[in-house]
Amino acid sequence: MYNFNMISDSDFLTETKEGIVLNVKLVPNSSFSKITDFTKEYVRIKISAPAIENKANKELISFCAKLFDVNKSKITIISGEKSKLKKILVKDSEFSIISQKLLFVLNSL
Repeated sequence: MYNFNMISDSDFLTETKEGIVLNVKLVPNSSFSKITDFTKEYVRIKISAPAIENKANKELISFCAKLFDVNKSKITIISGEKSKLKKILVKDSEFSIISQKLLFVLNSL
């Protein structure tokens, strides 16, 4: 069972003045899109779209928007656009809300 301290002590989720930054390791070409696990440094997200023509990034943004219940315009890839390791900004969000949504998903794995 995961708890709030595990997330707040990790490096994969940080609060900035713009919002919350989530470190992601993206795994494209999966059978379906889902969070699979996390380490201290990142959350691993599998995406069904291929890593060509920005398709995986677009699906990652849609996936995160749905996960965090925000508009897609609130999700931005701020680094790693052409890498599997990415930093995602969830604009105008609070750490407690994003971490609770992550906890819910991680505890249902």
